[in-house]
Amino acid sequence: MEQQRSLSGSSQSPRSPSSQPYLSVSVTDPVKLGNGVQAYISYRVITKTNFPEYQVPEKIVIRRYSDFVWLRDRLFEKYKGIFIPPIPEKSAVEKFRFSAEFIEMRRQALDVFVTRIASHNELQRSFDLRTFLQADEEDVQSKVSDVVLGKEKPVEESNPKYEKLKDYVFELENHLAEAQKHAYRLVKRHRELGQSLSDFGKAAKLLGACEGQALGKAFSEVGAKSEMISVKLQNEAHQLLMNFEEPLKDYVRAVQSIKTTIGDRANAFRQQCELAEIMKLKEINLDKLMLTRSDRVREAENEYKELKADCEEATRRFETIVRLMNEEIVRFQEQKTQDMGIAFHEFAEGQARLANSIADAWRSLLHKLEACSA
Repeated sequence: MEQQRSLSGSSQSPRSPSSQPYLSVSVTDPVKLGNGVQAYISYRVITKTNFPEYQVPEKIVIRRYSDFVWLRDRLFEKYKGIFIPPIPEKSAVEKFRFSAEFIEMRRQALDVFVTRIASHNELQRSFDLRTFLQADEEDVQSKVSDVVLGKEKPVEESNPKYEKLKDYVFELENHLAEAQKHAYRLVKRHRELGQSLSDFGKAAKLLGACEGQALGKAFSEVGAKSEMISVKLQNEAHQLLMNFEEPLKDYVRAVQSIKTTIGDRANAFRQQCELAEIMKLKEINLDKLMLTRSDRVREAENEYKELKADCEEATRRFETIVRLMNEEIVRFQEQKTQDMGIAFHEFAEGQARLANSIADAWRSLLHKLEACSA
């Protein structure tokens, strides 16, 4: 492995004018950090180079497995057609993750991985490799979390009950909008029919005025009944508008308000997740600084405390939205059941009343019209 590394460089001083360009990378000193499910292995990555784009000739950084995965994925994405060196897989068996044998095997495989990249004519000039080898731990983990979290794909709340609620709200909006559209058509139809009967009534009365006594009187009465029914249709159109179409339209707007709240909940959840992830990175960084006894420990501790307070506030905000939303949806369902029950009852009652009134009006003319046709 050391022989493989020597292919890309020499033992000359990194900034010596006579030295050949070289980039030497090694992965050493695996250390277990964290506890329980948060536990992981960190590695010391040592870089020696005389490439001018690198900030210093020698750099030591701390990296974890997910950082190597990030580098591999970035190279796959940007260098199409180039065979990207493989990376060791994650342990499928939890109990072997922290065994000495597994840790050493992984360290060796990661060492080979970065050495092959550093010796590749194209990959060794990668900006992402330079970031991996030189950037602070926090910066690299922030880039990794962009992929884990969702800056490449949004973080969504995974909750079957909540998903069912969202599906119901979107379906309800579609059905309410469709019902409101047809209610509008009913209002329009009543108004148009009322106007047509009014016009017909005027024409029938004029026709009656130029006819003989019996027929003329019958025509005039048809005209009067038509105008009377026209008024009833116009009145019913107004009742339909106020007591049926408007309530439906109001609930379309109410559902849109619920969707806004769903959006607020999604944003609160996303912010909570992002802060939790950043806090985890800060905690990792703090562990590393304490391990290396850095003079930045105090500053990192203060940053961690501030971020923890922000994270707790974001969690409270999200939980408050969830609680209020659960209460509101119950209230909404109860109110909707009552309001829609009233609206549809008044619609049916109005249509029945109108139909009976129209039937009675026309029925009252049948005897006189039969007499004229006899």
